[in-house]
Amino acid sequence: MLCLTAISIPPEKIGTARFLMVIVFVFFNTHFIKAQSTREIQYDAENVEYDKNIAEGAFRLWDNVIFTHEGAQMYCDSAYYYPDKNALDAYNNIYINQGDTLHLYGDFLKYDGNSRFAQVTGKAVKLEDNNNQLTTTVLDFDMKNNIGYYTNWANIIRGENRLRSRMGYYYSRKHMYFFKDSVVIINPDYTIYSDTLEYNTETNMAYMLGPTRIISDSNDIYCEKGWYDMEKNISLLKKNAMMQNSKQTVKGDSLYYERDNGFGRAYSRVELFDREQNVILKGNFADYYEKTENSLLTDSAVFIQITDDDSIYVHADTLRSELDTTGSKLIRAYFKVMLYKSDLQGKCDSMTYSYTDSVIRLYHEPVLWSEGNQLTAEYIEITTINKRVDEMHLQQNAFIVNMANSDLFNQIKGRDMICYFNENELYKIDVSGNGESIYYIVDDNEMIGVNKSESSNILILWAEGEVQSIKSEPSPNATLYPLDELTETESKLRDFKWLEDQRPKTKHDIFNSTLTH
Repeated sequence: MLCLTAISIPPEKIGTARFLMVIVFVFFNTHFIKAQSTREIQYDAENVEYDKNIAEGAFRLWDNVIFTHEGAQMYCDSAYYYPDKNALDAYNNIYINQGDTLHLYGDFLKYDGNSRFAQVTGKAVKLEDNNNQLTTTVLDFDMKNNIGYYTNWANIIRGENRLRSRMGYYYSRKHMYFFKDSVVIINPDYTIYSDTLEYNTETNMAYMLGPTRIISDSNDIYCEKGWYDMEKNISLLKKNAMMQNSKQTVKGDSLYYERDNGFGRAYSRVELFDREQNVILKGNFADYYEKTENSLLTDSAVFIQITDDDSIYVHADTLRSELDTTGSKLIRAYFKVMLYKSDLQGKCDSMTYSYTDSVIRLYHEPVLWSEGNQLTAEYIEITTINKRVDEMHLQQNAFIVNMANSDLFNQIKGRDMICYFNENELYKIDVSGNGESIYYIVDDNEMIGVNKSESSNILILWAEGEVQSIKSEPSPNATLYPLDELTETESKLRDFKWLEDQRPKTKHDIFNSTLTH
């Protein structure tokens, strides 16, 4: 506290006027000390003086200066204290301690005791709190609410994390940072770039509140809202969320991601794009395993094979993408599969597509439609070359039907069939075993009769969507009937089915559940 002996100029060495001023000062200060409340700044120093020529209404303090106010201690080399304003200016070696956890350092302090507002400036203003270190050049600190903020860049260090931003707030009581503008967090395993971000130093949680990218050696992540648990390396990404690596990109309204084991889960409007195979998987729910490249999609799941001129769309209840024994991708579609391509449509219960041999395999009552032809069998394989249909293998109870007119149908049946294509156009059908056919004869656009034959093997040549010739080996058991002599029962081969009402006419029809029954 101030006392007469602390005045540096002895009374006998100054004039009468100066002596009276000093006496008034001592009296005033003694009265002030007695009257001050706990809200007024307390101080101590080795040297104190009052000289209005130096600073009007201020006490000058130097050497081991300590200010105490509302539970905070402020240290400096020298200071000016303004009792009327309950404020001070402090210089050099500034140190503020509050609550034994908050430590603030700088070169200059401007403090208002009424508002409890402090501004610390310097070449390296440093704030330390709970193992966090913030460095900047100007820091404003609301000591009443324990809130600090800066507007001219700052660097923050916490353990192995390094952070930088142009603007920021620190809420000491909540252990929360709020960063704005050009935010960067550097971790040994990844770097975060964000427009706006909150960071809880107690839980080590980062909350993304604006456009944010998280870049690592293994992937690149983007979102505009979400959180990242920097302790567990777990994140939830929202609003235009995206995660990509060298091979694939995953998008969704929400993406949950566990970095350490590479597991991801996506919700609503999910899209997985395989750049190597030019394949897109869509759905409203997905699980993704980054290390094994496996994924599962459900809820309006769609497989899209992208081509330059036409794409294949496949819908199923569940889609799986995984690596086969050769390390190539295998797509599995389960339950109520629907397929659409402009020149090929289909349905079955389950389907696979192998990148190894570019073969589509359809299981359990598969049906394919190519132009005017309906193809069925117990099992069908579609071989593609350069993403175009090359061959179709129909195995066990193979059946091809097309409409001759509104109620008459051309039919070819056998144990197995191979359909050959050129530029996606059917040109040859090879029937092996138990071959049967019903074919309506047309001459000058007029239907003149119907040929019904049986033979072990049948070869049909096709052009422009019509049969050009039929060859049978050995010689067929064949009969040519006039149109009115073949009964309705005889006009249908055994197991005949016409399923045109289940055919998807557009890519949107693959979601029409009524077509699957």
